[in-house]
Amino acid sequence: MACDEPAALSGILTRQNSSSAASLDSQPDADYTFVEALEERYKCAYCHLVLRNPHQTGCGHRFCQQCILALRELSAVPTCPVDKETIKMHEVFKDNCCKREVLNLHVFCKNTPNCNSKIMLGRYQEHLQRCLFESVPCTNDGCCDQVLRKDLEEHLSQHCKFREEMCQYCNKCVLLVNIKTEKHHAVCPEVEVDCPYRQYGCLVKVKRGKLAEHENGALREHILQILDKNSQLEEQITDLYKSLECKEIKIQQLAEAIKKCEKELRQFTQLLGKNSNLMVSTQALASHLDKSARLESQVKQLIQTANQQQSKLDLQPLFDMIENVKQKIALMETYDQRLVVLEGQSSKHDLQINIHKAQLNKNEERFKLLEGTCYNGKLIWKITDYKTKKKEAVEGRVLSIFSQPFYTSRCGYRLCARAYLNGDGSGKGTHVSFYFVVMRGEFDSLLLWPFKQKVTLMLLDQSGKKNHIVEVFRADPNSSSFKRPDGEMNIASGCPRFVPHAVLENTKNTYIRDDTLFLKVVVDLTDLEEL
Repeated sequence: MACDEPAALSGILTRQNSSSAASLDSQPDADYTFVEALEERYKCAYCHLVLRNPHQTGCGHRFCQQCILALRELSAVPTCPVDKETIKMHEVFKDNCCKREVLNLHVFCKNTPNCNSKIMLGRYQEHLQRCLFESVPCTNDGCCDQVLRKDLEEHLSQHCKFREEMCQYCNKCVLLVNIKTEKHHAVCPEVEVDCPYRQYGCLVKVKRGKLAEHENGALREHILQILDKNSQLEEQITDLYKSLECKEIKIQQLAEAIKKCEKELRQFTQLLGKNSNLMVSTQALASHLDKSARLESQVKQLIQTANQQQSKLDLQPLFDMIENVKQKIALMETYDQRLVVLEGQSSKHDLQINIHKAQLNKNEERFKLLEGTCYNGKLIWKITDYKTKKKEAVEGRVLSIFSQPFYTSRCGYRLCARAYLNGDGSGKGTHVSFYFVVMRGEFDSLLLWPFKQKVTLMLLDQSGKKNHIVEVFRADPNSSSFKRPDGEMNIASGCPRFVPHAVLENTKNTYIRDDTLFLKVVVDLTDLEEL
């Protein structure tokens, strides 16, 4: 059957070739070097290269499959380039015998002279897949290097920039290129970094992963350092203002000296009344003393005029005085420039102080948040430095101390505790007085008044035996201590003789450890409606 269309011919040839696994089509542009000289019968009659999927025409000549198709594309009636015979497509057939002979020919590896293998043409591609001298791409993602197969393992383990290596800080596998460019070190949680407050005096170095913990733990120290820095800046600004005041005084003195010189110049002018030219020059000089450039011009004119006049008057004192005025004016200009610089520095310091104040306010707000507030009607109050605070109470300097506020719920009553370490009322000098205080809150208008809940006051035993000292009372609805607060807080209510000093400070008891005691307040939330 004749095949007139190229697509049909191509389909036939493809179906003919599909039965054979070995083919040269996988590398059509390969330049093979044969061990023995290639015989003419194994060359294509059209391209004169080794036959690739050889096909034989009716006239007995062999062509590559692609060359047959190319001849058909060139002409509707293709002719054999050897004998000019017309190629009849239905007579073209696949020459499997010739193909086997071609595939059994031996060739040198393309990587010669490094590789001296001689391979059958049919096994050429298979050899390249394992040839140690074949150039292959690096298998690591991101690496574009080409290396010999024999060097690939060494490249992957020693030379590739995209290989993984252990970080010396966090002991995790990281791309080497990220380690060398310190990209990983910029985020590694185990790398030690400076405290963000180093500029304020904190010299601590801490691992990046624990930086937030350090900032929270050293918040008080950081605030104190910022305050100290602010104080230093304020002192510097005070010194600058004092320096400015001194300069202003000196400038005032110079201005007065210049006025005095002007007065003396006018006196000399009166002495030289007959000399009209000199008088005009002197008056012009006196009126422009504040401008150094014009002053110099007037001085030159004055000197020229004086030299031209054959006057017997001695003008040397006048020249000396004018020169002195010039020097003072130059000095004033210098002070003016320095004043401009000092004003600029003062503005910078003002800006820095404002920045520090803003940072301080932010830190104070953060500190309040970190202090934490209870919203479950319970308060555990840690009182440190007991001896010092009791001494202050005995001496009358600080009679009582307040706890941080706590709440019965998120929108509940706002409460706190108050303690008199040297006692109050009937317990003064012998007991610790412990009181409960109702404070003004944001949601008071929504709550039920008066406050009626049961309140438990406790001194906690730190031995673990739970030998706590406990006092319980229920809020008296008729007492002003439990009505809705009109001011910041109501009058405290509780136990003036809560615990004797003798019991509290007895070394056999464990209510105080490390000069610290713990007080607890518990509000009974039963029947308390939550908003």
